[in-house]
Amino acid sequence: MKHFVDGIFKNNPVLVLAIGLCPTLAVSTSVVNALGMGVAVIFVLTFSNITISLLRHIIPENVRIPVFIIIISTFVTITDYVMHAYAPQLYKALGVFVPLIVVNCIILGRAEGFAYRHPLGASILDGLGSGLGFTLAIFIMGAVRELLGAGTILGYPVLGAGFAQKPILLFILPPGGFLVIAFLMGILNVFLKKE
Repeated sequence: MKHFVDGIFKNNPVLVLAIGLCPTLAVSTSVVNALGMGVAVIFVLTFSNITISLLRHIIPENVRIPVFIIIISTFVTITDYVMHAYAPQLYKALGVFVPLIVVNCIILGRAEGFAYRHPLGASILDGLGSGLGFTLAIFIMGAVRELLGAGTILGYPVLGAGFAQKPILLFILPPGGFLVIAFLMGILNVFLKKE
């Protein structure tokens, strides 16, 4: 259970390790996009961890990275096709960032740093925890950025007509994403120091 909780808080990929920031900044402009990317990362990360952990004793050391990439790209392709077939609007909104999960530092980092060295149960918990940590971070970012940058949540206006006409557009632009990440990193840092 420690591996699961560590992935959410102590080793949060976005807010502590600061990896996977490109897709985080690009797709966290709305809650729907953030959740879509989060679910995709949870799926790819967990199933890649499972596969790598199961095969770790037969993967030769000198070719492990190419093997990891093949495994990861298989699950990314599955995600890409399923999203394209069953969530075409989300697929279109996320664009190139779904196929780029293959080279996301979070996925490869957990494969190399954890799944290749740990048994199946721990690797599942690590994949789920790290994926959930990513999803939680990107979800909160998406909610803040959509609320302040558009005055909506899930596309529905929540801050009134006046705010909807003059939202703080900075928050749906990359600098706004960096501001939200910094603020969330600070909050998590304070929380972790209290432990």
